[in-house]
Amino acid sequence: MKPLVCIVAHPDDEAFGPGGTIAKFAKVRPVYLICATKGESGKHKGKKGRQNLGAIRADELRRSAKILGVKQVFFLGFIDGTLSNNLYHDLAGKIERILKRIKPGTILTYEPRGISGHIDHIAISMVSSFVFHRLPFVKKILQFCIRDNRARRRQNYFIYRPPGYKTSEIDLVVDTRKTWDIKVKAMMQHQSQLHDIKRLLVWFKKLPKKENFLVITK
Repeated sequence: MKPLVCIVAHPDDEAFGPGGTIAKFAKVRPVYLICATKGESGKHKGKKGRQNLGAIRADELRRSAKILGVKQVFFLGFIDGTLSNNLYHDLAGKIERILKRIKPGTILTYEPRGISGHIDHIAISMVSSFVFHRLPFVKKILQFCIRDNRARRRQNYFIYRPPGYKTSEIDLVVDTRKTWDIKVKAMMQHQSQLHDIKRLLVWFKKLPKKENFLVITK
């Protein structure tokens, strides 16, 4: 099968989000990962950890990606929290150059609302869609999303948390029961973000082991 490329904004987005699906695809096709930033603005206790947070989180992502079965990770060199409109064309150009080398049949990213309301997520979704329509060899884009009832539970996580999607709006539901342990192991590599890991694992235990996607094809 043709390669799949996952495009995210920050380290941990791959595991905390569609990690089970990434692991599942990696068993049957080459999977690559593009990460726009190194998560320099994330939370981390201790001055030393804060000073070196980008390097720490980059290493965590490499370990997580290896567990998920990803063949290679590409960092684009942007700064966490800066993916605004003056960078869109630069961001698109860097993503496009990598995709032209790999020639994937499918790319995987966030849904247009960015899942959590994080502006970096929204920018990556928009730019990935732009590149998708420019490259004829990419035939499908999978946009990771969450259901409406899940989105409402943590409405104050950011100032604005967008609504999730109704069942009727979701195009693909991936059963991740067989790759769930892999997903959790990958999540655990992001120890600098342990506060989020603990919170998410409690939440995930109450939900079915499934990951949801919007799908656009050519």
